[in-house]
Amino acid sequence: MFTIIPRDTVFFDLFEQSADLVARAAVVYSELMADFPRRDDHIKRIRQAEHDNDEVVHKALARMDTVFITPFDREDIHLLLKNMDDVIDEIDASAKRLAIYKIDAPDKWLTKQSQLLVKSTALLRDAVNRLRDLKRPNGLQQKLVEIHLIENEGDENNHAAVAELFENASDPLRVIKMKEIYDFTERAIDSCEDTADIIEAIILKNT
Repeated sequence: MFTIIPRDTVFFDLFEQSADLVARAAVVYSELMADFPRRDDHIKRIRQAEHDNDEVVHKALARMDTVFITPFDREDIHLLLKNMDDVIDEIDASAKRLAIYKIDAPDKWLTKQSQLLVKSTALLRDAVNRLRDLKRPNGLQQKLVEIHLIENEGDENNHAAVAELFENASDPLRVIKMKEIYDFTERAIDSCEDTADIIEAIILKNT
């Protein structure tokens, strides 16, 4: 069964703006890992992306209050925006803690996770860009599958990171700090998968 999605392009513009900000924040987070001496600059850029995304989400939610017909179910729109916002919030939280906790340098696990975030958010951005025309999805489902696979890899990395952290624990306070940073980074990857799940639900309801 096919349904006609109302052509209110403003919502799609806002979805795409949010997805682009999320992907850009992930790239900067990866740059933070590679160029840690300039961490203050990178963290500031992530914070700006987070603020900009809050504005996008606010505009989209405000628009839902002023229009009668939306392109998708209102609940799905809300969840799509919320989960993308969660990704960028968690990237921001992880980055800030690297500075607040005065971490000397990121380890190999954070670097690996940041690279997975770049891949996952790029796929997510591509998937969101295809929501405008679900009749011609152009590999949309495959991108969602890849996001799920990346989440699995992120889980494995996180388990290995925590195991190594506790195995080599000589400073209990550092263990607590790093565990929290790992958790936020892992949650960002999880939120990419949560967003992919919402997109899958939108596809099912609108095709």
